[in-house]
Amino acid sequence: MKQNLLLTLSIVGVLAFAGQLLTITAHPASHDNNAFTPTTIPWGPPPPFVAPGAQLAVIEGNPMAASGDYTIRLKMPDGYKIAPHWHPLRENVTVISGTFKVGMGDTFDKDKMGSFPAGSFAFLDPDMHHYAMASGEVIVQVHGSAPLQFNYVNPADDPSKK
Repeated sequence: MKQNLLLTLSIVGVLAFAGQLLTITAHPASHDNNAFTPTTIPWGPPPPFVAPGAQLAVIEGNPMAASGDYTIRLKMPDGYKIAPHWHPLRENVTVISGTFKVGMGDTFDKDKMGSFPAGSFAFLDPDMHHYAMASGEVIVQVHGSAPLQFNYVNPADDPSKK
């Protein structure tokens, strides 16, 4: 009796494992589009409203869509600056690597910037005027609700207008 039960349980276990294996084979790497390691992040040029020199990766969603969530990463070289600007929707920023310097206001003032090392997080409510600079190579992750819009305090600072 115990042998029949053990044999039945063994067969059920093998069939369950085989079913799981077939399911994995039928849906190969379904997480490839929604999970990233540092070497698989799809870096590319930034959009025109961001100054050249940085690299941008869309991790999730579409930041330019009419609605929906998005997550992007911005990789900036040492000394890279983002002129004073604001966003109409909340912006959530996590510093992944390097030191990200951020200041508040309408005028870029290097002496009034706070330093945020890797692991730092900040959220900026709508209409908060701010500016930023990379100290060393910096990677930040930004997430929020689409559409992501940059409104430069001084329209002449908008790289897409140059």
